[in-house]
Amino acid sequence: MEKRTDTTPGSVKADAVPVDMQTGKTPMDDAQIESIVKKYDAESNFRNLGGITAKIAGLLCIILSLFHVYTAGFGLLNEVTHRTVHLTLVLGLVFLIFPRRKPEKPVSDWGFGLSFAAFYLFLAWQLVNRFSGEIPFAGQIGIMGLTLFLALTALPIRQWGGEGDKLSIADWPLAIAGAGFSLYLIVFFEKIFIINIGFPDIYDYIMGLLAIIMVTEACRRCMGNTLPVIGAGALLYAVLGPLLPGVLAHRGYDIVRIVEHLYLGTEGIYGVAVGVVATYVFHFVLFGVMAQMSGLGQLFIDLAMILAGRYSGGPAKVSVVSSGFFGMISGSPIANTATTGSFTIPMMKKNGFTARFASAVEASSSCGGQVTPPIMGASAFVMTEMLGVPYNEIILIAIIPALFHYLAIFSMVHLEARRLGLKGMAREQIPQFMHVLKRSWHLMIPLSVMVTLLLLQFTPYLAAFWGIILTVICSYIPPLTKRLGIGDLDGSNTLTPKRIAKGLDEGARYALAIGAACACVGFILGILTLTGMGFKFSGAVLQLASSAGQILSSAVPMGLISANGATLFFGLIMVAVACIVMGAGIPTTPCYIILASIAGPALSDLGVPLVATHFFVFYYGVLADVTPPVALAAYAGAGIGGADPMRTGTTAFRLSMGKALVPFMFVYAPSMLFINFTWAEFSIAMISGILGVIALSAAYIGHFRTPIGVGGKAMLTIGGLLLVSAKLSVILVGAALVLTVLGPRLVKSSAAVNAAA
Repeated sequence: MEKRTDTTPGSVKADAVPVDMQTGKTPMDDAQIESIVKKYDAESNFRNLGGITAKIAGLLCIILSLFHVYTAGFGLLNEVTHRTVHLTLVLGLVFLIFPRRKPEKPVSDWGFGLSFAAFYLFLAWQLVNRFSGEIPFAGQIGIMGLTLFLALTALPIRQWGGEGDKLSIADWPLAIAGAGFSLYLIVFFEKIFIINIGFPDIYDYIMGLLAIIMVTEACRRCMGNTLPVIGAGALLYAVLGPLLPGVLAHRGYDIVRIVEHLYLGTEGIYGVAVGVVATYVFHFVLFGVMAQMSGLGQLFIDLAMILAGRYSGGPAKVSVVSSGFFGMISGSPIANTATTGSFTIPMMKKNGFTARFASAVEASSSCGGQVTPPIMGASAFVMTEMLGVPYNEIILIAIIPALFHYLAIFSMVHLEARRLGLKGMAREQIPQFMHVLKRSWHLMIPLSVMVTLLLLQFTPYLAAFWGIILTVICSYIPPLTKRLGIGDLDGSNTLTPKRIAKGLDEGARYALAIGAACACVGFILGILTLTGMGFKFSGAVLQLASSAGQILSSAVPMGLISANGATLFFGLIMVAVACIVMGAGIPTTPCYIILASIAGPALSDLGVPLVATHFFVFYYGVLADVTPPVALAAYAGAGIGGADPMRTGTTAFRLSMGKALVPFMFVYAPSMLFINFTWAEFSIAMISGILGVIALSAAYIGHFRTPIGVGGKAMLTIGGLLLVSAKLSVILVGAALVLTVLGPRLVKSSAAVNAAA
């Protein structure tokens, strides 16, 4: 098969997208893919810079990538220095590479802009008022003037410019300010953290104020308003504590205490969120970029066709498999959807699937890669850091839940294909395995070595280092073997020095948004530890769940539902909803970190094991990308398929039923995560889970060998949900309902089924 050699925005490259074997044309051109990615994936909405600015930004991106490659292979710096160097380059580059977002809804944009401007001025006023006796009047005017300038940049004023590829007059000052507050900590490290530790001076507080404003602005520029609003809300919660009612009230903290906690320590901006990005995530983003440039994406597509293409509804199954492969190393479900979907969605439509179903399959599959070991979009390494559990245990734990996700999608795709009478791909469309192996065997060496090192419990960043180095080295195998006369491999994907520089540049660009987002997440995590808000949220969930559980258990006769069981169920529902709401429009890694810190303690208080707690919030955070009304991955798929975005989001959510259902399954049966493992619990959970997923799939599609009526769908839905329970009597009732509908269809011969139809 042929392939393109150009690239598109996103975590994966368009050289993974083959041409249509019948028409000889690509399903979508680069401009269309780029437009869709930029529309729905703010993380990839880069400027196309020119002139000296492009050269400076490119050089800084390469320096950022080389810094991480060097430290991964030869040793990290001390914790504070490593994180501050990372943020110095990241936040400086954000204001050069990401445009000011062009207002699409002027009223709401002005509302957000004015709110942030007022917020910045309020913080500056607090600082000036607090040190009015130490700061001369001219200094006070200077602080308020600088803050006013930054506040004006938050407003969607078209005259400021900078909404497209051309920089505005404010972008260079903002870039310098964004890099400056971290650079300040590097230059004056000894004074701040050794000599004057615990006794900051006025300049430290001024730089801390600048840090809060610049982190918020950088996050707004590359992520939109959602996460910065949450971060600013956390800061206001810390300031306004004494004015809040009931359980929300606390002693309150002024800007001085907030700066000390968030800026001059490792509990806030330079906390665990930035730490995992600078230590783990960046390296795997860079590895993914380099691997795709070497042709790994083409291999994923070919393998998916070989594995699934010949079966009924083949193109949709190819979408599921290939998107899962891509998603393992991609940090962005949206970019994954746009890149693989540009090939698979038109192919599914041509095969007979509706535009809505095809777009939803791609979106749901692309999100599935985030929960698929061994890489899990780098989230596995974040879990390792937060849980203190070895990496090889994390990926072992992740296997069964991921299999259930794919079982659900495959079941619905298969049943839909059967309902429509669709066939698989033609033999000539499917590449030959030996040909693929001969052409691409060398691409598996870096990935295999990296995973092996991880399983041997070497540090993730060292494994990524060797993955990157071997990717470059192995890319020279095709031209070398051809020159030696022992192969005819194509050497077009060789990583020449020029392409290596391009890969280092792009790898840094794709990591900028996640770096800025995690710095803003530091606000939330810092305020949680400062105010104890996480424990208050946990107490509120526990109280509400207990009340609802008591009502339900007393209403159900014969003690079929216990008060404790109902309390756990309602607690899971509340946390799941909170996770979906919080995860809307926020990348997977910062979303997981926030949810694990806020919602995690609530589940722990309900008696859920810690590992199950983290996997629960992680799964529901990922689910947000296909949950309307902010189903960004589904909207990207709809843009490719020409389908209605909201209906596509609804369909994608149903196709992601495995991710919605399996967290309840492993909470009720922790043996699925190999926690307190017993064969009896594991076997019952697996059998009931498989039957439940098939039942719900058949209920949604409305077909299982023959059409299923409304009554049958209702029985399958109720039975499928009951099969998730941990109580054997409830499982048996669910199984009886499901087998009542599916049993006759399983025992009848095909001839009898056709005759009955």
